[in-house]
Amino acid sequence: MRNCILENLGITSYKESWEYQKKLVAERLSNPDLEDRLILLEHPSVYTLGTGASTEFLKFEPQNTTHQLYRVERGGEVTYHCPGQLVGYPILNLRYYQQDLHWYLRQLEQVLILVLSRYQLKGYLIPGLTGVWLEGKKIAAIGIKVRRWITMHGFALNVCPDLRGFQNIVPCGIMDKPVGSLEEFVPDITIDQVRKDIALAFAEVFAVNLDEK
Repeated sequence: MRNCILENLGITSYKESWEYQKKLVAERLSNPDLEDRLILLEHPSVYTLGTGASTEFLKFEPQNTTHQLYRVERGGEVTYHCPGQLVGYPILNLRYYQQDLHWYLRQLEQVLILVLSRYQLKGYLIPGLTGVWLEGKKIAAIGIKVRRWITMHGFALNVCPDLRGFQNIVPCGIMDKPVGSLEEFVPDITIDQVRKDIALAFAEVFAVNLDEK
């Protein structure tokens, strides 16, 4: 069973965590034997666009300095991060798992579905779309980048965020489906609680030993 270091970084700026991920990936490209990592954190309010994402899904001008906006190397369209949303950035060497991007995406979705099941909630997938859904609402978004089988970026699970920030975009470019949060279904849920659930589910789905740093 492979070891994976768990890092809980609390609230961290998007730029800082992005640079950190790139550093970790570069290290593993030089030395593929380095241990895997799972980074869990929250971001201050920020919007991100995937590599090929269209700005037509923004409801504000990209030059608008009141909104932080980054175009990054992950797949997918525009999304929103804010406190109360738990973000996971796995830095994995898929050579030790499966060298299959579709497999990896499905594994991330299964982690999130397993977390929901701990609250007797039935998360599900929609064919042709990436992410996890709950009673008609998108509860988690996924966008990844893989370079020479080293992963970065990852998933975002809406635990108890202020969802109003999503009103400034068409989330993930999906016009006809709303965004939801766990808090709507489990009113007293906390980030700390879900952070532990994600760690347990990740260890189970990926069959790793998680060692908290």
